[in-house]
Amino acid sequence: MVDVRLPGALQSALAELTAGSERMRATALSSAYRAHRPSSVAVTGSAEAAAYAATRMPATYAAIATALAATIAQLPAFAPSRLLDAGAGPGTATWAAAAAFPGLERAVQLDHNRALLAVGAALAQASPVPRVEQRLGELAVGVADRFDLVVAGYALTELPDVRLLEVARDLWAHCDGVLVLVEPGRTRDYERLMRVRAALLEAGARIVAPCPHERPCPLPSGDWCHFSVRLPRLRGHRQAKGGTLGYEDEKFSYLAVARPALAAQGVAARIIRPPIARKFEVELPVCTAEGLAQWRVPKRDAAAFKAARKLAWGDAVALVDGQDEG
Repeated sequence: MVDVRLPGALQSALAELTAGSERMRATALSSAYRAHRPSSVAVTGSAEAAAYAATRMPATYAAIATALAATIAQLPAFAPSRLLDAGAGPGTATWAAAAAFPGLERAVQLDHNRALLAVGAALAQASPVPRVEQRLGELAVGVADRFDLVVAGYALTELPDVRLLEVARDLWAHCDGVLVLVEPGRTRDYERLMRVRAALLEAGARIVAPCPHERPCPLPSGDWCHFSVRLPRLRGHRQAKGGTLGYEDEKFSYLAVARPALAAQGVAARIIRPPIARKFEVELPVCTAEGLAQWRVPKRDAAAFKAARKLAWGDAVALVDGQDEG
């Protein structure tokens, strides 16, 4: 299971950077996020940028780390050395990629917000990546370099619809290996991600995760594919958000695509809802290459039943021996 906690070095750097951040700013930023207001409006100075890092970085890190782990599961030999962190904010994806790929040698953090880039630069002093560079700009526009790994975490959500596909294609044009897009787990963002998925497939990309196929999404209208990751709230995180619980559940959608030369391992199905464990069976809501299905693993098959009870929402699964399909 992937470790979704912020790395120790990042926790320390973040605590030092945000020691004086006010809860009022953190609360205002959380409200702005829920209202879909872009960071260019919500984060206008160093105090807001520090508060943003304190409130949103743990959850976005957990979501990106989970998406990267799913990518690695399908591409175990993939070992990038050059990262573009597009719409980097405080550099969350850089830290998640560094944990997922220890061989990462260079990261470019690109963002339109000077205050967030300044926070990213301060935090990068503790980064295990040897070269971390901040650039001011709009996602991939104006970047001449090419990268093994391109990650845009919670960045496309800030774009207007008319620019969505243009930017997605631009990100793909700068990618020599894998492109990972992580977005809020909301209906609007999922629908936009499906438009991006279709455009990238048309451009020659191959699906890595989460989909077990490259056909249109089989979910009915009004439904949306998203996942959830539970992350611990450390003391500073709880204080910044004014929360009392020791954990937080982050809902997100994601898409990982690769150049055709990077052959991904096939996945039979992915669990798209929380599994339902009953006394005599485990029900797995899955998306398969043939469409949506409800797999039921009966207790009479002891080994398969035991394995099924350990599966979680978002896991990739092979065909389960002894399963019944409903």
